[in-house]
Amino acid sequence: MKPLGENGLWRLRNVTVPGCLVGKDDDLVVTNLTVDGDRFADRGGTDIEMDRAIVLPCFVDMHTHLDKGHIWPRASNPDGSFMGALGTVSKDRTANWSAADVRTRMEFSLKCAYAHGTAAIRTHIDSLVPQDEISWPVFAEIRRDWEGRIDLQASSLVGCDSFENVREDYADTADIVAGAGGVLGIVTYPVPDIKTRLNDFFHLAGDRELDVDFHADETMDASSETLRLIAETVLESRWDRPVTVGHCCSLSTQDDARAMDTLDLVAKAGINIVSLPMCNLYLQDRHANRTPRNRGITLVHEMVARGINVSFASDNTRDPFYAYGDLDMLEVMRQATRIGHLDHSRADWPNTFLGNPAKACGFKPPCFETGAPADFIVFKARTWTELFARPQSDRMVFRGGEAIDTTLPDYSELDHLMEKS
Repeated sequence: MKPLGENGLWRLRNVTVPGCLVGKDDDLVVTNLTVDGDRFADRGGTDIEMDRAIVLPCFVDMHTHLDKGHIWPRASNPDGSFMGALGTVSKDRTANWSAADVRTRMEFSLKCAYAHGTAAIRTHIDSLVPQDEISWPVFAEIRRDWEGRIDLQASSLVGCDSFENVREDYADTADIVAGAGGVLGIVTYPVPDIKTRLNDFFHLAGDRELDVDFHADETMDASSETLRLIAETVLESRWDRPVTVGHCCSLSTQDDARAMDTLDLVAKAGINIVSLPMCNLYLQDRHANRTPRNRGITLVHEMVARGINVSFASDNTRDPFYAYGDLDMLEVMRQATRIGHLDHSRADWPNTFLGNPAKACGFKPPCFETGAPADFIVFKARTWTELFARPQSDRMVFRGGEAIDTTLPDYSELDHLMEKS
């Protein structure tokens, strides 16, 4: 669909937008938005009455696993547990993750995200040898192919216990990451020498001027406190590059005084936190024949109250870590609101799906400001309850002022990859 109005100049009258995106303290406000060609503008054009339809900028999904996506039909989690997911993915990676396999599944995931209205993604890439030399070149090709549609970043992913010496044994992979302009990542566990491993990891990243991204404390074990150790290491080393930490589930089971003290350190260290509520709800506190007691979501309200930059993201999609999902950030927004009780709270929560992740990753912030790209989503809803009550499968997604095709790829496109090894 071409831009509406003469010379691509048109004004959406009476749209509903989050107040925090237009400098208002209100939860939602009714306003007008002007599009001039492929940019937002501050002058009028051909009027289009929107009847208070909600409009959001395109989303930023800052924690995904595109390389794992959609392997569930051939590699399902045997019991829904975290350990079941680790073991199943390891076997599938060894047996199946060729360049062609990884590329096909990553492309499928990006088609879904694009159709749903996401404009920027950071993906974690399993980077144990030899997978690092397979998946990173594929990522580089895909990033080039998708330029102008989805801005892509990648972070390496290995367990901190994967090496005898992190600084030496992870160096070659860190060079691959640096060569691709990526982010250095690691999963932290409370192993006896975790402090040494953290120091070595930060040295690796610092020597290559890389930002860092952690998976931390993805457990309900209150004794897992690697987030605290990361914050202490950042402060002790005077680290001055962006740090992101995801999950942080164990905070929800810790003594309040201890958890709050850790959050004070996180705030002081300037760490970005990303919560993955759908995946954590699926994996955490899962026991056979027992109803789960805990949600697994980290302490997002307490973090925001301390000025910590908090975001929400998709995490895994149709793989052993999460059997569902479609890289639809509206679903993440809906579920995070329910799981984390974001309603009846602050009016600026929409930023945790838009500006906050953009800030954490260094993406251009999605907004309605004059001169910004006209990348936005129109929903047939006028209030939050209308927006979250339905899947919004009839949403309209605009990129550069033009409506895109929002047809989702068919799962049959992946059938040739799904034979079990």
